[in-house]
Formats: sequence, structure tokens, C-alpha cells
Amino acid sequence: MPAWVEAGFDEYARRMTKEMPLELVQVKPEPRAAGMPVERLTAAEARRVRGALPSGCYKVVLDERGQTCTTKALAKRLEAWQMDALDVAFVIGGPDGLDRSIRTEADWLWSLSPLTLPHALVRVLLAEQLYRAASILKNHPYHRD
Repeated sequence: MPAWVEAGFDEYARRMTKEMPLELVQVKPEPRAAGMPVERLTAAEARRVRGALPSGCYKVVLDERGQTCTTKALAKRLEAWQMDALDVAFVIGGPDGLDRSIRTEADWLWSLSPLTLPHALVRVLLAEQLYRAASILKNHPYHRD
């Protein structure tokens, strides 16, 4: 990842509270081979994604076809997950997207935007929105209406 992606993610992860830590777990993309269909690449990646998910976690898959929500609605979801003591895993697709099976196994299919965004940018945007939602719950002045 470019340095700006790591710096952006790290900045917002550092700001998260102890009660809502943000940890990044990267899954290596499948190496591209000449003639290998994208479906085969994403299926191999899906197996690694499943292996990286915490047992029993609530799976949020980011996909442009998912449900949108406001930051305040996200804050309410964070609060509910925290009250239910749920580990939440946010899954961002790689350059070839996510295997259909990962999307169908999601507890929530979430769209940050109807645009197709590069996965590096989504990482930073997700971290910022999680921090923003957490700051709403703490009545911190970061978020302004």
C-alpha cells in the first residue's frame, strides 16, 4: 500500500477508544496467472478471508451494491454492536473485488458510496467513518452537523 494509505488508516485507528479498537488484518491477494479467470482468483481469496475472520464475528462486507447509511446511523450500529459485545469484521475487497460467497455470507452488506472505489481509499475512508461514528457516541466535537 502507498504510504498515504498506511498513514491515513493509522491516524484514525490511533484515535479510536480502548473500548473500540481498530485493527487491520490484511489478506494477501491471489497471484495473477495468465489465463486464470477472475472468479478463480476471488474464490481463492475468499478462503483466506474466511480464515482471517474472528470466530463468531459480525461480518460487514463493503460493496457498492450494499445498503447506505448516514454517519449517525453508523454510530447507532456501533453502539448496538458494543452493547452486544460483538466483534465486528469489516471486509474490503481487493483489486478484483470479492467473491460472491463472501457477499452472501455478510451480516450486513454496506455501501460507502455507489461509486466503485479503490480498495486503498476505502481503507482510509472506513477508518475515518468509524472514528467519526465513535466520536459521536462520545460527544466529541469532531463531527459537526
